[in-house]
Order: sequence, then C-alpha cells, then structure tokens
Amino acid sequence: MSASHFRLFTDGASRGNPGHAGAGVVLVGPDGRIVCCEKKFLGICTNNEAEYRALNIGLETALKEKFRNLKIYLDSELVVRQIEGVYKIKNTRLSELSKESKRLLSFLDSYSIEHIPRKENSAADKLANEAIDDHLSSCPA
Repeated sequence: MSASHFRLFTDGASRGNPGHAGAGVVLVGPDGRIVCCEKKFLGICTNNEAEYRALNIGLETALKEKFRNLKIYLDSELVVRQIEGVYKIKNTRLSELSKESKRLLSFLDSYSIEHIPRKENSAADKLANEAIDDHLSSCPA
C-alpha cells in the first residue's frame, strides 16, 4: 500500500450528558471517495466519553482495513488537545479512553490530528445521531 493518507472523521454525541450516546465514523480515501461509514450506539455516557469512543472505533476500523496513514479530524477540541498532550486529563474514564486512543495510534505509520468546526464534521455527526435515533426507535414504548 502506498503512503497515501486517508482522512478519518469521527464524532460522538450524547443526549443528556450523560445520556444516550452514539458514535459516527467516516473514512475518506486519498481520491476523496468515502470508503467506510460506521455508526454505533454507545449506551449511556458523557459527550466527551462518546467523542473518545468514536475516535477509537474509527482507529480500529482504519487499522482493520489496513489504512496506516491517517489525517484525523474531530470537532472536539478537548479530545484533540488531550491527545496532543496540550490539555491534562483529570477524569479517570477519559484518561483510560485516551490511553486506548494512543495505543491504537501507535500502530499507524503516520498520522495527524486536527480540531475542525462542527459544520465540517457533519457526516460523522449525522451518523452519531442516527445511531442514537435508531436505538431509541427500536426500544418498546
């Protein structure tokens, strides 16, 4: 495989914070085509936990597909800055999730991680919210 970069967009959503949460993942190939989309209901968690879990799902997906050169985009400034080491992590649960993110990142040949405005992450956001909606609509009233 060439060193062409794939773009990974991830987003987590939580309704209630903590509340019902979902993750959305979009992987875009070097040619600009979407190669993979994923959505997953996460149960009850905070928004920041959902953001990390979405990132980890996206990294697992990229590694499974053997995409080892990633440009990663999130609309969570907190997660990006914590991964970069700019912000300290005081929450135990976020610390565990961050360690898992860093473990998964260590398997990549190269990566960059960038905070983007929410409007530039609309596809991943839509999937995260669909995961919540799908779950809630499948629950008995």
